[in-house]
Amino acid sequence: MSKASIVRERTRPDGSKCVGGSEDNAKAPPGSLMLYNSLLDEKVPFVPASGPGSKSLSWYTCGPTVYDVLHMGHARNYVTFDIIRRVLEDYFGYNILYVMNVTDVDDKIIIRARRNYLLAKYKEEKHTDAEVKAFAEKAVQNSFAKQRAKLAEAEALVVAAKEEQEAAAADKKGVLQRQLNELEGAIKNEAHKLSQIQTALRALGQAGDSATIYAVASDFVAEELDREQGKSVTDSSIFRAHAAKYEAEFTQDMDSLGVRRPDVLTRVSEYMDEIVDYVKKIVDNGMAYKSNGSVYFDTTNFRTCGHNYGKLKPWVVGSSALAAEGESNFETSEKRSNTDFALWKASKPGEPFWQSPWGQGRPGWHIECSAMASTLIGSRMDIHTGGDDLRFPHHDNELAQAEAFYYNEGCHQWVNYFLHSGHLEIEGLKMSKSLKNFITIREALKSFSARQLRLLFVLQSWNKSMVYGEASRAEMKAREAQLNFFFQNIEVAVRGVDEITSCAKWHAEERDLSQKLQAVQNQVHEHLLDNLNTAAVMDTLSELIKSTNIYLSKKRESASAAAPAQPFLLRKVASYVTRMLSMFGIVDASWDKPGFADAAGGAGDAKGAGYLDAFAAFRDEVRSLARTKADPKETMTACDRVRDVALVELGVRLEDRPDCKAIWKLDDPAVIKAEQQERAKTASAARSFIHGGVQSTEY
Repeated sequence: MSKASIVRERTRPDGSKCVGGSEDNAKAPPGSLMLYNSLLDEKVPFVPASGPGSKSLSWYTCGPTVYDVLHMGHARNYVTFDIIRRVLEDYFGYNILYVMNVTDVDDKIIIRARRNYLLAKYKEEKHTDAEVKAFAEKAVQNSFAKQRAKLAEAEALVVAAKEEQEAAAADKKGVLQRQLNELEGAIKNEAHKLSQIQTALRALGQAGDSATIYAVASDFVAEELDREQGKSVTDSSIFRAHAAKYEAEFTQDMDSLGVRRPDVLTRVSEYMDEIVDYVKKIVDNGMAYKSNGSVYFDTTNFRTCGHNYGKLKPWVVGSSALAAEGESNFETSEKRSNTDFALWKASKPGEPFWQSPWGQGRPGWHIECSAMASTLIGSRMDIHTGGDDLRFPHHDNELAQAEAFYYNEGCHQWVNYFLHSGHLEIEGLKMSKSLKNFITIREALKSFSARQLRLLFVLQSWNKSMVYGEASRAEMKAREAQLNFFFQNIEVAVRGVDEITSCAKWHAEERDLSQKLQAVQNQVHEHLLDNLNTAAVMDTLSELIKSTNIYLSKKRESASAAAPAQPFLLRKVASYVTRMLSMFGIVDASWDKPGFADAAGGAGDAKGAGYLDAFAAFRDEVRSLARTKADPKETMTACDRVRDVALVELGVRLEDRPDCKAIWKLDDPAVIKAEQQERAKTASAARSFIHGGVQSTEY
């Protein structure tokens, strides 16, 4: 056993115990990469399982449960870990086996597929508007009663938790406070859901035709249909087709966001034999039991065997309110303990099933990842990632299952580093399908480019919650504009310069900029070592860009042939910035070709033909004006038109200068058009104000 695999019991910041880390972590030399490990709730030195100095890593990330469209909360998770993967591979030089699962067998998929099928069937039956409204009102009222009871239960739990926290001993208060905080967060979520149902009830009262009723209450109607008729859905192809549809959409969305493909993709439906064998071994090891055709993990015996259950969130273990969303069958008379969870679920009418030694059924959610990851990676994993909401019960249960499976090998630590991305919040709540407060990735991409969305996440700490709102979007757009203008200014400065014959002597300005570049490179390295602090990296790059702009401004002001801007130095600065942005996936270009590769919306022969066509058309117009001896104002109008229309379509920004020497820059046509529209809007508002002011003086 290597030193890196020696586990230690550590104390969390709140005083709770957790097994995690390694002896090597405690002795890591200065300059080590530090990562925030959720197992310990602190930053610790990163040491590969194969030993210090190794560049080989295993990484398993929880992929999508393919039951619905992806939203920006999902983008937060997948783009964030794509950025981290790129930094570890492209900057630190690790060779990573990157495995991602697709959960295509799950309660959420079964329920959503069944409800969609039953709703479509109900619509085909041609019910009258009155019948649809009556059924919808019943459905919404049932949901309202159920949700009101759920909120009341959550409120009662908070009251009890407060009393327990106040009466607890000092060494227990930290853990109980964290549980209380999560319960209070759960109340906000449940209250939000109840408010949405109340809104639907009010809107339903105003609805008259079936189309409006479905627009308001289709989810409630589908839920009620499923409660009444769900057992009648027996065609397994309904569930598989549903999962396949949303898996395809997931892949398309990830490609649109520039997320690198995994090295291995695992689907639950393709690993059923391995999952069954995994469950059998846990049963054989005495840490699972059979009950009415299902199999449950025995958390009591797991602890008796010397293991620690609930490493990631010990303060929520046993709380049905905090585990309910991730463990749909948490409350059942089949379990010996309320902390036990399903490894294999006996089939029920209206559900797909597979054969097993315990009868027909399907896997529990948690066992799927443990079995597939163990099949590909084995008994020791470097990195496991997912959203923060997966810490408990999903990831805690994964850990327990794997340790039980590898019990005879002495495994007490299946994963060395758990990395969890922070929530994406909107209006104070986690963006979530269950809260119905989400913005889909495809909707977001109508307003923002993939580059802008990636910038949005790069500018945030990867493991902290972030807010999706106007402030973050404004910062993202400002940073993109700063980068764009920086690359444009560099390109203009070096354009047409004869680098062989022009003066290459460095002066104080060049030495200062070179020293700034070296300082920035060192600072960036330190920021990346510090928990991959991409936000600090971007701030540091911004300082380098400002210094470069000041350097260019001074050179333009002096305009001295004896001390021109030095193209080699400028290209070095631009190449370094490009390299960092490329590493984050913000630009798709090699570091030796500075700038945004798609600045002009594309390149090649077709683009060149467009430039020539624009020039030819402009020449024809000028010649025609000259032949007819037109007013010079018409010629000036033609010049403005080619600047504001023809060249804009080609992604060329033509800027007039006081010395009558225009300069051109390449940019995204959409960006230039947006700026034109904003200027026109501002000018129109100014004219309206002036006109209104003149009118007011007449009275």
